[in-house]
Amino acid sequence: MGSEKLKSDIEIAQSIALKPITKVAEKLNLQADQLQQYGSFKAKLPLNLIDEEKLKQCKLVLVSAISPTPAGEGKTTTSIGLSEGLNRIGKKTTVVLREPSLGPVFGIKGGATGGGWSQVLPMEDINLHFTGDFSAVEKSHNLLAALIDNNLQNKKFGLGLDARTIAWKRVMDMNDRSLRRITIGLGGTGNGIPRETGFDITAASEIMAILCLSKDLHDLKNRLGNIFIGFTWDKKAIFARDLKAEGAMAALLKDAIKPNLVQTIEGNPAIIHGGPFANIAQGTNTIIATKMGMSLSDYVVTEAGFGFDLGAEKFLDIKCRAAGLSPNAAVIVATVRALKYHGGKSLKNLSEPDPKAVEKGCANLEKHLENARQFNLPAIVAINKFVSDSPEELAVIKERSSVYGADAVYSEVWAKGGEGAIELAEKVAHLADNWNQKFIPCYELDWTPEQKIFAIASKIYGAKGVEYTPEAKADLKRIQNLNLSALPVCVAKTQKSLSDNPDLIGRPKDFTLTVRQIEIAAGAGFIVPITGEMMRMPGLPDEPSAEKINIDENGIISGLF
Repeated sequence: MGSEKLKSDIEIAQSIALKPITKVAEKLNLQADQLQQYGSFKAKLPLNLIDEEKLKQCKLVLVSAISPTPAGEGKTTTSIGLSEGLNRIGKKTTVVLREPSLGPVFGIKGGATGGGWSQVLPMEDINLHFTGDFSAVEKSHNLLAALIDNNLQNKKFGLGLDARTIAWKRVMDMNDRSLRRITIGLGGTGNGIPRETGFDITAASEIMAILCLSKDLHDLKNRLGNIFIGFTWDKKAIFARDLKAEGAMAALLKDAIKPNLVQTIEGNPAIIHGGPFANIAQGTNTIIATKMGMSLSDYVVTEAGFGFDLGAEKFLDIKCRAAGLSPNAAVIVATVRALKYHGGKSLKNLSEPDPKAVEKGCANLEKHLENARQFNLPAIVAINKFVSDSPEELAVIKERSSVYGADAVYSEVWAKGGEGAIELAEKVAHLADNWNQKFIPCYELDWTPEQKIFAIASKIYGAKGVEYTPEAKADLKRIQNLNLSALPVCVAKTQKSLSDNPDLIGRPKDFTLTVRQIEIAAGAGFIVPITGEMMRMPGLPDEPSAEKINIDENGIISGLF
């Protein structure tokens, strides 16, 4: 590929001659009439293709990472490249990923379709509107918001909702800090009841979480009806079903519930569906998408957002428990640069060789490998290799991984595509083929919410204890009164640290996790303890990525990454 390595991600993506989606589907033994096509290169897959018996024969590989740093780790890139490598060694493999949110695409993080020669295509479509799933989630969510405000206004058929108890906000798929706290209903009695509310980003919507955890349309509709709205003036709990909202909401999601089939750079199948963030939601693609991939392939590579403390924990404790799935292997992605950062090296000096900083930073990698073992999963380290990495630094990662009981394998998929993942694919396949034990959850569902939160905080994060603010204690009492204590927990926590303090890099120990409040996501089927300064509506940076994105007179997009 020579000098082509210097091309940007979008230039590489646009240099590939895409296969018709019907040709990609043939690799999964699917015919054109089984697809719901969105143009020539995208298609929806009908739910009747899921085969519960075939799931038992498929090997499921979970890709996670160390705690993210500004230097990056390349988890999605590695997931795609690993699937290419597995296909190259004769393993029928599909990669199953989340959909990108426009917030990060136009903000600071960029797109989420991989990078270099390890991407899913068409890159521009997937990163922008794709097949409209995010829009459908947004519309379904905001329909419920409109029905709530209409019910408040309705004197004849209103339920007597106490507006002060309503936690349901509106959503939009954009970073817009100005909408975090707003007042609505101003301008007189004809414009509704004045109250304070706000916007969350669409990826943080409970509808997104519900979409990702639903088994089928019937289950989706039931979960939508279970969304907790608030209380009446006489303290009666009100749910979306009391507003007769679930039918129309589900109707808006009739196509969004179907997974999306696209292709990798090397023409292999990729399924992309759902897009919750892992720091404020469960951070994994849909149960339906994972089961679809497992029904149609012999191996499925999937990823969970951020590190093993966030997306992977939720993938296992929430998604796999709900779906009856258990991975056969875990891959933890690390880079020399990110480990140097965790070892205390400043961001501007990460290009300088420093084996001692790498070794110090490996404490973070050690904790994530330890977490995989606690879940009873065999793990392998994928070293996402860069030309700036020194042999001494790479040797440190290999040596420390061995001490921690895991193989470390170089991944060069950004530069070489599937060819750069052959050894990784062989080792992962061997690991998965020889592991048939079930994962061990971090906690049992019949434990109290406090016991579950402490189990995650102590076992997975390394905390010595958990403190609750008065608001969080009141939330716990409300959860108990609503008989929701048996739900799993989905902790909202910074991705930058194992703790709830983003400045504590490496492997912090003996810290106290502080829970500020606990939100109820009864429709999704979990409760959300919120720690630290977590926000569900991000803001744009000083120099947003949107400033670099453009389109020419021929419709060719540039600046996406």
